[in-house]
Amino acid sequence: MSTERTEDIPSGRARHRPLAPPAWLLKGLRPTAAPVPWAAVVRAGIALAVPLAVGFALDEPEYGALASMGALSGVIGDTADAYRMRILNIAVPQFFGAVGVTLGTLVFGHGWLAVGALTLIALVSGMISSIGTVASVSGLLLLLNAVVGAGLPLPSPWWTAPVLLAAGGLFVLALTLLGWPLRGHRPERAAVAATYRALADALEAAGGAAYTERRQEVTQALNQAYDLVLGRRARVHGRSPALVRMLAQLNAVIGLVEAAPAMHLRGGPLPPALPAAVRELARAVEEGRTGAPVPVLPEPHTPAERALDSALRHAAAIVHAAEPDPYNVDDRLGRPAALTVRARRTVRDMMLSGASWRYGLRLALCIGLAQSLVSLVPVERSYWVALTVTFVLKPDFGSVFSRAVLRALGTAGGLVVAAAVLAEVPRGWWDVPVMAALAALIPAFSAKGYAFQTAAITPVILLLSDLLNHQGFDLIRPRLLDSLIGCAIALVAGYLLWPESWHARIGDRLADAVDDAARYVERAFGAHEPTEPALRAARTARLQARRRIYRDLSGVRSEFQRALTEPPPTGARAAAWWPLVVAVERIVDATTAARVRVNHGAPAPRAEEVAAVTADLRALAEGVRNARTPAQLEPPPPRAGDEASVLAPVRRELAAARAIASADR
Repeated sequence: MSTERTEDIPSGRARHRPLAPPAWLLKGLRPTAAPVPWAAVVRAGIALAVPLAVGFALDEPEYGALASMGALSGVIGDTADAYRMRILNIAVPQFFGAVGVTLGTLVFGHGWLAVGALTLIALVSGMISSIGTVASVSGLLLLLNAVVGAGLPLPSPWWTAPVLLAAGGLFVLALTLLGWPLRGHRPERAAVAATYRALADALEAAGGAAYTERRQEVTQALNQAYDLVLGRRARVHGRSPALVRMLAQLNAVIGLVEAAPAMHLRGGPLPPALPAAVRELARAVEEGRTGAPVPVLPEPHTPAERALDSALRHAAAIVHAAEPDPYNVDDRLGRPAALTVRARRTVRDMMLSGASWRYGLRLALCIGLAQSLVSLVPVERSYWVALTVTFVLKPDFGSVFSRAVLRALGTAGGLVVAAAVLAEVPRGWWDVPVMAALAALIPAFSAKGYAFQTAAITPVILLLSDLLNHQGFDLIRPRLLDSLIGCAIALVAGYLLWPESWHARIGDRLADAVDDAARYVERAFGAHEPTEPALRAARTARLQARRRIYRDLSGVRSEFQRALTEPPPTGARAAAWWPLVVAVERIVDATTAARVRVNHGAPAPRAEEVAAVTADLRALAEGVRNARTPAQLEPPPPRAGDEASVLAPVRRELAAARAIASADR
């Protein structure tokens, strides 16, 4: 049994040295340990340098600069793995960007009309950004290009700028799709194989302190793989054999994922042959191998061992099957609805969402203030103020407060590089190799963190701006000043003046997760009709509930980790609740393990015990919803139970979660 207990998790309130930088700043400035995406590095260098070279060859450097700006948007938005998603991530935002620059060009030089137009565009952009990843990038590009069109004298006629910007983005898309004929299904297959590898890592860590983190990685890998495979399958007419195979292989992971918590609670390390067998399955999935012999596994003795053995043999049979049955492949999460249905739901949810309106109004207020300020006070290259506000005030990019500070630091670092380039490199054809080198840094630095991405993008934008404005080194000081003004507006009008910034609703999200855990316990051990169809339906509903709660818990963890980067009191409050987040994850793990043990021979818990655990979880959810800190929770009620029951680990984790309140008193 693991010796790590919920009570031992640090609450995050330990005192630091008085002169030490704040934790959120150190976290933002610490580069993420991510591999360099060499393909993206080469693609970015070519995508931004070639349009510039064409512009010089045609003696129209301004046209080349605009096309390179469009390519820059495509490079930043190219974040997906699957090729079909990459088409959406690049092409759809380019359309919104073309609309944005057109609207901006139409109000260029019109004073307060431009202020009102950009404010309205900011409202629409903010509401669109709340829908999803592609919509977020589309809303961002809509507003960014509108600001550029309203702030820069772009070439005439009006359609020139949108055509050139879209051409640059589509050039990136063309470069991206060059590998599609050779790597058609590889991203999806790699995602499925990554799920098996993450599971092997979790099994190796079972019984130890590292298991919780490894289990989180399994959840993330599983979410990504299902998103890729089901998203691809929803767009393919009929039943593609390759997609049927991958979905069957992915569904086979479910049994292994359910057995992993049971093996962890069993205690002690697993025989090395078990994780090794899972790794071999990962290699078979990635290489497309079939027909391998049944793996040699140690003899199982306990219900947990029997569950893992059964799941592993089933996964091996599915992975190595020559032809999976296309009519016996279950879409565990449900296939996505038709595109028109999803579009109607999306628009309806956006218009009725309080969060969508709140973010749209925040962004519109900040853009309106930025444009009003530069209309009243002469500010050089004033469009950069609104651009800074747009980049900083993105809710899905992380904490607004830390992002504003990190952007200021990243801009300062990028300006050092830009100053050297603008001072030493003569304008002309020398800009092409310099642009290729600077652009190649963007994907490499973006993987390291927000401040590093800003430092890489800043000299690229400055060099392109110089080709449009011909100001040279004189761009440096105004750009730094504009960035600082934009960060200040975002901090004050987009952060400090909004109560939700200081009173983040992280407790509500956590309470909802605890309620979901209570429903999961009911689904796992509730009474069902003994008929085969009813049992099959109950199992499917339980699997869907388990996938949903693990996905939701992953979202809760991400939201808490984002809140931890905020300054006090939000960051301190998130740190206080953090142990309970981990405790709820363990409750769900223990419930899954209990269900697996029952499926493989352990006695089922009594209905009274299930009802008592469910009632305790709902009471905990209500307490979290009404308390501002864990110290305001009621201490755990004394409740006896059978220690031989499969729900005993669930009760212990629940008691540990409630004991957080007592520990904080």
